[in-house]
Amino acid sequence: MNTFWKIVLAVIVGLLVVKFIPVLLVPVFLLVWAGGLLLAGVVALAGAGLGLIAALAVAALVALAVLSPIWLPVLAFVALVMLIRRLART
Repeated sequence: MNTFWKIVLAVIVGLLVVKFIPVLLVPVFLLVWAGGLLLAGVVALAGAGLGLIAALAVAALVALAVLSPIWLPVLAFVALVMLIRRLART
């Protein structure tokens, strides 16, 4: 192809792009908008998940605090038995 015709073709394509730029940008704006909605949904779900994890951690700490009169003496008893068994072996 001749260089002249390449330049003419490039100019024609450039003019068409400038003329149809609003039509060509509509899908781009729609994709950006959809991506923004998707990102907002992911952030919302992540926030809800972190809130749920925090609530479960607080519930576990409350359960440990409420049950401490039971498991602390049991833990002390197990530690005492292990200490006695270790001293008996030596």
